[in-house]
Amino acid sequence: MSTHHPAAQHHPHTEWFDTARLGLFVHFGLYSVAARHEWVMWYEKTPVNEYEQYAEFFDPDLFDAREIAKHAREAGMTYAVLTTKHHDGFCLFDTAHTSYNSVQHQGRDLVAEWCKALRAEGLKVGLYYSLLDWHHTDFTVDFNHPRRDDPTARDDNATKDFSRYRDYLHAQVRELLTNYGTIDYLFFDFSYPRVEDGWEGKGRDDWGSVELERLCRELQPTIIMNDRLDIPSDLVTPEQYQPTSPMTIDGEPVRWEACQTLNGSWGYDRDNTSFKPISMILRMLADTVSKNGNLLLNIGPDGRGAITAHDRRILQQVGEWMRLHARAIVGAGASSFTPPPNTVYTQRGNRLYLHVFDWPFGHLHLPGLAGKVRFARLLNDGSELRMDVHDPNKEAFATRMGGQPEGTLTLTLPTRAPETILPVIELILSEDSK
Repeated sequence: MSTHHPAAQHHPHTEWFDTARLGLFVHFGLYSVAARHEWVMWYEKTPVNEYEQYAEFFDPDLFDAREIAKHAREAGMTYAVLTTKHHDGFCLFDTAHTSYNSVQHQGRDLVAEWCKALRAEGLKVGLYYSLLDWHHTDFTVDFNHPRRDDPTARDDNATKDFSRYRDYLHAQVRELLTNYGTIDYLFFDFSYPRVEDGWEGKGRDDWGSVELERLCRELQPTIIMNDRLDIPSDLVTPEQYQPTSPMTIDGEPVRWEACQTLNGSWGYDRDNTSFKPISMILRMLADTVSKNGNLLLNIGPDGRGAITAHDRRILQQVGEWMRLHARAIVGAGASSFTPPPNTVYTQRGNRLYLHVFDWPFGHLHLPGLAGKVRFARLLNDGSELRMDVHDPNKEAFATRMGGQPEGTLTLTLPTRAPETILPVIELILSEDSK
């Protein structure tokens, strides 16, 4: 891998991320009480003084960071990320720069609880921090603001001093990276340096991104940061879509993480039942790893902070699958071999893993693997699969297959697929075939 772009570089402190492959995202805040999407303030153009009332009724009595961390670990995840402040500006941590926080209103530093719980479960600690802040008086209105259609907003912008907000932003990041021990991953969200509907967006110069990143690395030398400061950083973060190939920048393969929700909403959205089935989630995971990426899978605790029944069930199902198939995910990555249709490969050293999306009848033909596989088995139970190398000189008859190109390895499969949501076949390669 070339080393021109930061996300193409590998360092000792990035090794854990490069092998983790699966993490948990948790969106929780005042919007969880509204239960109508984490952008509810934007969608409904709610004035600040009305939205602030949610702080009075925010009661996270069932938010248990220890339980969330335990579920993450049991799901095979090795890191997790919590929203410390979302676009609405309410902070879940102890900050000296605003009283609009969970310590002042609820008497709890949820970020402190989060960091302690993750470390107790052996998970890497991730924090999310929004660059946007619709509550701060000096955050100027733009097209990503609840007041975007307010006829007085442009005049009000002239009275705001965005440099004061920039100082506030940097001061809060300093608090997060000073007061909570080692932070392994900082997820910034997000830049939008374009003009839309006559409004100018915000990017690197507005946030002071170069200085902010320098501050982060001075305070936490081993921290990993995403690319949403509008400057190159340790990884890129495609959101709500699956790349069709390993991600590259200027032809260089780069470190990346797919951020995915369970139902299209990041925060608790009570009436949104458009959930991805577990089969789709596991396919997305295998597909991501087959392209050298990580999957950051989101849950949105409800208004009291509890993991919803649906999210709990999904985490349990992911965990059940990972218990048997983790070695095809954690520490694995892309393979140079070409998989047959409706499958993907992941690979760890001399172990090649074939994730079978649609179970075929009788046989599975693997091009280019003849003579390169020492042993084949179903990963869920370790049972052997018989192998046969196609002979192109033999014709196809009633009970003898033909039509496969030279170099094809054929596996004989049971008629019924294994009793697992996504079957995986482990192929142990000869040493000279890796």
